[in-house]
Amino acid sequence: MTSSPSAKIAGIYRYPVKGLTPEQLTRTALSPGETLKSDRRYAIENGPSGFDPAEPKWLAKPHFLMLQRDEWLAPLRTHFDDASHVLTIRQDGAVAAEGDLETSGGRAAIEQFFAGRYAGEIKGPPRILTSPGHSFSDVARKVVSIINLASVRAIANMVEQPVHPLRFRANLYVEGWPAWLEFDLVDRTIAIGETRLKVVKRITRCAAVNVDPDSGVRDLAIPNTLMRRLGHNECGIYAEVIAGGSIGAGDAIVAAEQ
Repeated sequence: MTSSPSAKIAGIYRYPVKGLTPEQLTRTALSPGETLKSDRRYAIENGPSGFDPAEPKWLAKPHFLMLQRDEWLAPLRTHFDDASHVLTIRQDGAVAAEGDLETSGGRAAIEQFFAGRYAGEIKGPPRILTSPGHSFSDVARKVVSIINLASVRAIANMVEQPVHPLRFRANLYVEGWPAWLEFDLVDRTIAIGETRLKVVKRITRCAAVNVDPDSGVRDLAIPNTLMRRLGHNECGIYAEVIAGGSIGAGDAIVAAEQ
């Protein structure tokens, strides 16, 4: 196996509720055919979507609250507790809502927060959606998203402004690859210790990356800049876990020989 000798995981993040706060992990387990634990486990329906928890099917993200359209989500600070299933939402430093997402009462508390505070911003009654084993990913497969930090720096040079890596809402951030090397890994396998991931496709970027993850200000035009400068609007890769294991920040990443 070969790769940049210094390629390593610089950060690991999950997104328990689609569109809400990234949660940083120091270490996590990956299982074949699965996402990171609780990644996109829940979504907030933005008006009736037809989602059936008993027969879950993939739906495109416009059915849910999302940063592509709902940049006002970004300044909210949320945390999901795995043991209690409680989602806590903080606004301006204070707890604004809290609820167990596995109970009807807990979901109602979160739904009422969005319905009351953002009635003019949403299309219909917000509803917390979940189904065992289902992931509300942007793509119709269970994947791990990977961003090359050198590519983010290349984009910052293009737009002539700092670009926060969390705009890209990736699971793994990699340091040590040259800019855009990740595109050469499509259809190849990468190894992190005993863990193996098959890179399946490039990530097409939408307007969500134009939103500053701290302020919620829509202040950049990254997809348009990529299209104008590079002829595509892609940054990052999706990979499927084919051999499980434990991964952590600082772990080396090695790409398989073709």
